[in-house]
Amino acid sequence: MLAYVVRRLGYGVLVVMGVLLFLFVLFFAVTSPDDIARRALGEKALPEVIEQWKANHGYDRPLWPWQDLRNNMLVEHYRRMLTFDFGRSDADDVPIAQRIREGMGPSLALTVPLFGLGLVMGIVLSLFVAFFRDTYIDSTGVFLCVLGMSVSILLYIIGAQYLIGKLLRWFPISGFDADPSVIGRFLALPLVVGVMSGVGGEVRFYRTVFVEETGRDYVRTARAKGAGEGRVMIRHVLRNALIPILTRVVMAIPFLFTGSLLLESFFGIPGLGALTVDAINGNDFSTLRTMVYIGSLLFVLGQIATDVSYALADPRVRLE
Repeated sequence: MLAYVVRRLGYGVLVVMGVLLFLFVLFFAVTSPDDIARRALGEKALPEVIEQWKANHGYDRPLWPWQDLRNNMLVEHYRRMLTFDFGRSDADDVPIAQRIREGMGPSLALTVPLFGLGLVMGIVLSLFVAFFRDTYIDSTGVFLCVLGMSVSILLYIIGAQYLIGKLLRWFPISGFDADPSVIGRFLALPLVVGVMSGVGGEVRFYRTVFVEETGRDYVRTARAKGAGEGRVMIRHVLRNALIPILTRVVMAIPFLFTGSLLLESFFGIPGLGALTVDAINGNDFSTLRTMVYIGSLLFVLGQIATDVSYALADPRVRLE
């Protein structure tokens, strides 16, 4: 297993290096440093102001190594990203690492309980639907899942803010306070929206996996030995369906750190998702570049963790 993990890490390094090259071409070759400076300072900024801004942000160097082998933006770009020295924001010169540290807490406060609630509800409801497979309960459950998947998350957000936040006034419509005594009130509404918008897809997927497992030989053997249907679903079907479940679960865990773009933006949560949206709206290319890099790095790590979890969950899987 160790040799396989090392090999996958090597492949992951190549992927990350390619992503960094793509980001550099996209942000500096397609969009020149002069364009970045004008978007940060305004189209009417004086040339000397633009040159000073570029010098302050390190954008006044040659782009490619063949223009200047030691002092060029490509090498500096790789050095900064690989050493996690992300520099300062193009919008307000605040250190990007500081913004990430400040936004990680609110993002995790939202995404971790959202992930846990969604996973538990998805598995429990899908087991319930699969237990009554080929009945009206199964058909109704599948219909509701497809209906829930067809509705845009924006409709969930607007509807919940209007109904629960404005009419019933159970929870604040938006805002965030890290105080443990009130943080639950600010997170309740986005958690409800997040679970409701995602549970349909989760139940639809897990239900398909569980129904497929109920036709296996080991399930028929368990029934022949006198095991009840509930015991079969919990002790046998759920256990042997861990591989596809792990695929979704392990891949989702790394992205808990990057937050939820829509939920954080609409509910005023100052997390990393809102930071990414603000960077897009404010033409903050350095912050946006950093968030894309972090997302690609987490994706690679998630892929490796998924493969390793296969071997841990199923002894029949061998990593070679």
